[in-house]
Amino acid sequence: MRFWWVNQNQTFRQEIGGQYMWSPKRNSHGGRNPFYESMREVTPGDVIFSFSDTLIKAIGIAKSYCHECPKPPEFGNAGPNWNQIGWKVDVEWRLLHHQIRPKSHIDLLRPHLPARYSPLRETGDGLQGVYLTNVPSNLAYVLGGLVGLEFKAIVSDLTADEDPSRFIVEDLPSVDDWEEHLQQEITANDQIPDTEKTALVQARRGQGIFKRNVSKIEKFCRVTKVNNPTHLIASHCKPWRDSGHQERLDGENGLLLTPSIDHLFDRGFISFDEDGDLLISPVAHKPSLVRLGIETNKIVNVGGFSDGQQHYLEFHRTSVFLKAKLN
Repeated sequence: MRFWWVNQNQTFRQEIGGQYMWSPKRNSHGGRNPFYESMREVTPGDVIFSFSDTLIKAIGIAKSYCHECPKPPEFGNAGPNWNQIGWKVDVEWRLLHHQIRPKSHIDLLRPHLPARYSPLRETGDGLQGVYLTNVPSNLAYVLGGLVGLEFKAIVSDLTADEDPSRFIVEDLPSVDDWEEHLQQEITANDQIPDTEKTALVQARRGQGIFKRNVSKIEKFCRVTKVNNPTHLIASHCKPWRDSGHQERLDGENGLLLTPSIDHLFDRGFISFDEDGDLLISPVAHKPSLVRLGIETNKIVNVGGFSDGQQHYLEFHRTSVFLKAKLN
């Protein structure tokens, strides 16, 4: 269990009411933001302090891993420059009866503020550039002590049962809905020939021309070594939803994977580095990975990749894989 601080000045009502956190993937200049990247490190069961209008107003329990999601329509005009596709974590928010103003207690909190990515200035004022940042456990327990019994009840409830299976992670219709919207745009576009429309729609499910193109390069699942095409899906390295039409059909943008490995790859629980080593997300549930055919106790190398595959896998590592790069 880890602790987080989320700054929700613009979207407190929407996120608390909707039981989630949402951030864009990039800042307004298209660059990486460490406080958006932090979303990729959240694990079910983590505790989150919600800060808004100078107060800690709610405490949440993460109910899912981070996943891609369109910008919530209820945000309205908030964040006009934010990306349309961002990161979402489902959260069970609990509004506090005893809401605290950290600035009023800064003498107590100051010795525990982290040197890097602190949620507060030395003065006790919040940092507007922070969205989500890790809270060291010593700072979390000082904040919790100020909140009082409500915090203790939440943490006690968590530590009484650390089985991750108790967190009911819902299906992720938001990504499917967004892809369905993109698919409908393709279908309705009179400028795209019917044969190409069919190929693009089939590529979304890892079939058709895209699978044939991938099969010219890949012959078996890199992880399980299954080589029967019936049991393999052509999985996009750069997801279908993020790709242009040419990229959606490019064989080098794909790997042949069994359905369970495709799920782990698509959700960012695994990836591959430049040398072919299998990468396992630090937030992944290791016992589940073992049952799905992933060896977690040793380095697994799946072989080399072409230059084109390397290009697409770089996108996967930086935009899908659930591991933030904060330096």
